[in-house]
Amino acid sequence: MSTETILDKIITHKRREVAERRELVPTKLLERSLYMDAQPLSLRRYLLRDDLSGIIAEFKRKSPSKGFINQYAPVERTTLGYMQAGASALSVLTDTEFFGGKTEDLTIARRYNFCPILRKDFVIDEYQIIEAKSMGADVVLLIAAVLSADEVARLGKFARSLGLEVLLEVHNAEELTRTLHPDAVSLVGVNNRNLHDFSVSLETSVALAEQIPAEFVKVTESGLTSAADISYLRGVGYRGFLMGEAFMRHSRPEKACAALIQELRATEPAIVL
Repeated sequence: MSTETILDKIITHKRREVAERRELVPTKLLERSLYMDAQPLSLRRYLLRDDLSGIIAEFKRKSPSKGFINQYAPVERTTLGYMQAGASALSVLTDTEFFGGKTEDLTIARRYNFCPILRKDFVIDEYQIIEAKSMGADVVLLIAAVLSADEVARLGKFARSLGLEVLLEVHNAEELTRTLHPDAVSLVGVNNRNLHDFSVSLETSVALAEQIPAEFVKVTESGLTSAADISYLRGVGYRGFLMGEAFMRHSRPEKACAALIQELRATEPAIVL
């Protein structure tokens, strides 16, 4: 009986995918991109701004556990609508096999928006970081559950050498303690989803909030569905709120985002203008 998890399957596939992409598009070709010389925008600074919501609005077509969430929302209208609604930043899934994303999704989002953009993918190799910079991303995600402490340090420092910020994603205290490198990481994201049974609890973020040093901007991920959730987690120190499915399950994700931010403005007038 196989004990391979969905995360194991994703990483096995990602290793093959990266090798294939490197063959098709060598690093030297990526380095010709106009974005390689551009100064990335700081997600950290945008999340600390009091005139924005703190929401990192995600463009996400599907998930491994739920299948397709929204196959038809156009990238340009959705991401532009997110920003016009008052989101602080964007997250764009670029994994095709498991999340239905494309690298072109991020490139299109970059073309239409002036804001920090997180490349949401399973980064295991420096090649993907160069790729992220070449497509216009400002931030890369490093997932502690699939990387060793040395890998986080190496990949994080490499990303920062290119001017990119690093969001380290953790699920528990062990991952946080093991992989948190001040020289490699700018922001810490707590994923509220249990990787074993896919259950979600916002209390995961609450429990880890005090364990994240103040020098790192705290981001909470997964399971947020309302303005009340954001207010609750802001109260324990979070400044970033990554939300995807809550918006993408609607036919017009950008309108769902706008409605939530309007509600947030009503409940937190001192924070969101």
